[in-house]
Amino acid sequence: MVKRLFGTDGVRGVAGEFPLDPRTVHALGAALADAAGRLESSPEVVMGMDTRESGPWLAAQVAGGLAEHGARLRFAGVTTTPGVAYLTRSGTFVAGVMISASHNPYRDNGIKIFSHSGYKLPDEQEQAVEREVFTLLEAGVEPAPVPLAADPGLDRHYVDHLASTVRQSFAGMEMVVDCGNGAASGLAPELFERLGARVIPLCCTPNGRNINLGCGALDVSHLRETVLARGAQLGVAFDGDADRAIFVSRSGAIVNGDGVLLLVARSLLSQGRLVGPQGRPTVVGTVMANLGLERALGAQGIQLLRMPVGDKYVLEEMLRTGAVLGGEQSGHIIFSEYSTTGDGLLTALRVLEIMQESARGLDELTGDLEIYPQRLVNVPIRERKPLAEMPGVVEEIRAAEQALGGLGRVLVRFSGTEPLARVMIEGPDAAQVADLTNRIAAAIKRELGG
Repeated sequence: MVKRLFGTDGVRGVAGEFPLDPRTVHALGAALADAAGRLESSPEVVMGMDTRESGPWLAAQVAGGLAEHGARLRFAGVTTTPGVAYLTRSGTFVAGVMISASHNPYRDNGIKIFSHSGYKLPDEQEQAVEREVFTLLEAGVEPAPVPLAADPGLDRHYVDHLASTVRQSFAGMEMVVDCGNGAASGLAPELFERLGARVIPLCCTPNGRNINLGCGALDVSHLRETVLARGAQLGVAFDGDADRAIFVSRSGAIVNGDGVLLLVARSLLSQGRLVGPQGRPTVVGTVMANLGLERALGAQGIQLLRMPVGDKYVLEEMLRTGAVLGGEQSGHIIFSEYSTTGDGLLTALRVLEIMQESARGLDELTGDLEIYPQRLVNVPIRERKPLAEMPGVVEEIRAAEQALGGLGRVLVRFSGTEPLARVMIEGPDAAQVADLTNRIAAAIKRELGG
């Protein structure tokens, strides 16, 4: 069955338009309540949101649907996606709901649903919820928002959990923290200061429209400038819902998810904790992971398993193989020992811990990571069509692979959250990579461009 609401990361779109119009959102809350009611007689759901201006009314509509169909709600207010995942699995909640579009612009929003396990709903459960939503819509469900008041104790529970994972003080560490005017704005500075670090906060004043706007994990230029100007040991930037983190070293080098996976993998390997299938040290990444990461890991006997883009797929492979570390170049890092999803705050704690314990900075910890030139082009499309039905695109892909001669990679895929085709090429020569990427992107535009 093709899903009409759920993508690779929940339901996402422009707030106010289908599928995030009031009626559909209300129906989604009602459908979730019905599903929860089949598990418990008096189900309770926890919900949070990021800082988008559409968050409060979307949350109120979800709450209305939940209440109308017999589910109780506890509202965390503005909090992070991993915070909601943690609260869902550590509390008595049947499910958790996060209102967020992560790294997207403020006009977009989304609804992510977690089961009591803290994991995102599997495909078959999403399909069941979808069917119920459309049944309710056909029956003429009407939106009925419920006013909400946040329970600050929920955030305290989550922050206490994060702090409990740290074995030492970060006293003497000066760090710049860019919260992207998003969900971590009220949590991240407090957490790091509580653990002894001196924090220089950036972009921690959300106004509903400035989330991810020229700041946070999507744009670290201001963070980098501040790290260099202040001489801080490092900088860290979070995206809108704080499930990813990107770092800047003292020298101004940008350390993305590939660099984080390398330094954490080495640390876990030295402790004998980097387990994987058949006892082989393993890291789970995606098709976007740089060849340089794969070779750096391989030099130490660590295998890299590549999955489709999406932390959901990384997590599924980690659970299947027993791997304890996985993540994406974009900054989603999953530590199965502590979390069921990517968590930017948790990632920052692990990086700080490794820096303190090793007495080394990010430059030293990642300096030998050779990054192969990689170019990613996003092509807006009006429709999706299998690559096999686009001979012009297939021919350009084949030509690019031949030109690289086995020394690079070609990846063409459709976004799971936006109407985009993504073309990524990686190879030893930056100019060649750019030319080949542009050729494939142009072929896709001719076939599918709006």
